Amino acid sequence: MSVEPKRILVRGVNWLGDAVMTTPAMFRLRERFPQAHITLLTPDKLAGLWENQSWLNEVITFSGEDSLWSVGKKLRAGNFDMGLILPNSTRSALELWLGRVGNRTGYGGRARSIFLNRVVERIPGMVPMRKRSVEEIKGLIAGKPDTAPKPTFKDHQMHHYLHLVGALGAKTELLAPKIEVSAAERVAVLQKFGISTNGKLLLGLNVGAEYGPAKRWPVENFIHVARQVSESRQVVWLVFGGKGDKILAGKLEAGICSETGENGPQVVNLAGRTNLRELTVLLGACRAVLTNDTGPMHVAAASGTHVFAIFGSTSPELTMPGLPTGNEVTILKGNVPCAPCFLRECPIDSRCLISITVDDVCLALNRVL
Repeated sequence: MSVEPKRILVRGVNWLGDAVMTTPAMFRLRERFPQAHITLLTPDKLAGLWENQSWLNEVITFSGEDSLWSVGKKLRAGNFDMGLILPNSTRSALELWLGRVGNRTGYGGRARSIFLNRVVERIPGMVPMRKRSVEEIKGLIAGKPDTAPKPTFKDHQMHHYLHLVGALGAKTELLAPKIEVSAAERVAVLQKFGISTNGKLLLGLNVGAEYGPAKRWPVENFIHVARQVSESRQVVWLVFGGKGDKILAGKLEAGICSETGENGPQVVNLAGRTNLRELTVLLGACRAVLTNDTGPMHVAAASGTHVFAIFGSTSPELTMPGLPTGNEVTILKGNVPCAPCFLRECPIDSRCLISITVDDVCLALNRVL
């Protein structure tokens, strides 16, 4: 377009990990349009993630109760002259069309293309996520060759979003995902939860995975790692998780403390107690976090914390946190022929997760801490 946009509306994605992976594209968008007012339309559950981000001027939220018409009404009030749609759904494109957002850009697909002014072609040759069938998994375990295309880091989800902003004239070179947290926020949140290290190492554990058990390393293994690390270091462990993780987190807390007694490591169980902004701040306060492949994994890495990321059914090539070439992330994954399968539950014996041993993880931790 010949005239630079003054008011840009970005339709954000719906899931925490995906949201973090859009941040390189958002910084590139700000770099391309330094004077524009950039507004993000986001599910209200993710609003806390976007507080105090330097590339962003304003956030508009919607809930599951909002209809297409009510979202469109909110957007019409903003008089946006450019729209960028990150999700692939028809609904997201229709929202901006109903909101009379000008110059709407996004990937095409089925009915949504008619609501776009600029349809962006996908990057040729990218290997997408593909769930394996049970029969395929059993065949691979039995020794059949794997003929499916194998993803590499050039297929990472971050490139998908950078390619979109590239269509608007932005640079597409990869940046590290980044969530900004101020020092004042950190002090306030640590005080709120009564967390004081007194010179001890602050480490995090994230034992849940909302996607399903195929992404959850056994909680007993987390316990053994925490105990071994605590034998040689003074540690304050922060146990993270949502309301649905309370049982697992409670088991983890009890397991770490059961044999160490009063002289053992301090454990602060935060499962279900933090909002998203507080979770973000606390993940960023840790020296390192051991985590399953989850949204908080991405938040921790984007907040500058070293992440030890356990991958089971999914692919680090497509969704690893941080930069593929960075030193702030340690990927831990098993070498099994059926992974990645992208299933929520393993149809055989969870060998991709079980093959990652406690010793493997402790060795990785000790190299970094």
